[in-house]
Amino acid sequence: MSDFLKIGKRKPTPAPDGSGSAPPPAHGDFTINVTDGTLIPSTGDKSILSAWNISFFGAIAAIVLLRFASPEKNVYRDVLNVVPSGLAATFGVTLASIAFALVLGLLAGLGRIARTKPINLIATVYVEVIRGIPLLVQLFYIYYALGPLLHLKGPASAIMAMSICYGAYMGEIFRAGIQSINKGQMEAALALGMSRTQALWRIILPQTVKVILPPIGNEFIALLKDSSLVSILAVADLLRRGREYASTTFNYLQSFTIVALIYLIMTLFFSRLVGIMETRLRNHGQRHN
Repeated sequence: MSDFLKIGKRKPTPAPDGSGSAPPPAHGDFTINVTDGTLIPSTGDKSILSAWNISFFGAIAAIVLLRFASPEKNVYRDVLNVVPSGLAATFGVTLASIAFALVLGLLAGLGRIARTKPINLIATVYVEVIRGIPLLVQLFYIYYALGPLLHLKGPASAIMAMSICYGAYMGEIFRAGIQSINKGQMEAALALGMSRTQALWRIILPQTVKVILPPIGNEFIALLKDSSLVSILAVADLLRRGREYASTTFNYLQSFTIVALIYLIMTLFFSRLVGIMETRLRNHGQRHN
């Protein structure tokens, strides 16, 4: 998966009379390919001054310096004593949401490629509707509108909303991954006497997992960042702890600086893990080709 935007111009074609190149056609002059790996850094740059190294280790150094900058009353030290207590809630909501989103995504992806019209229609409507509504609106809707009816509290509402939202995006990832597998794999499985269901679970899906792991890692990073939205539902996550401290001490600059740096460190760390995983999968695939 490349991180670059590739633009290629069509080569000029000779004129019919042989007098040079004919003018390019009016349409289709450019081909633009955009990748979906914007959150995954390139692991090819091994230099010390790479962008990832500067950002990641710079954020860590900033926290250390702010923590030990002054031996006297240090607000940053107080923030660091309070804010990290919200990390458990942040990771809890993120991990639970990604787990349920994977299940919904698999069902939606299978529904999107199903030959049964009603199932295909239901899966398509789910994907289109959910992706068309902002996550913040879904959080408010489930917590304030459905919460009293379903007796859902803040964490449960947050997990439900984020699972439904990201399940729609996971559905498209599963659909694209399944359709990327050569059709000959299914034909060979059917020729061996397998049913379509058996071929899907035993042949197609195991190969699909290798294809979709990097995009799923990408969605996990996005979900980790979006988990900051659950603070509006009284979930005691990282951002909520920072807001509570800032509202009582009025040290907004110090509180949100620490919160931002912690989020930056977490997302950069996991993005590097996903980048390494993608590189190893690519190298593994090349060795077996």
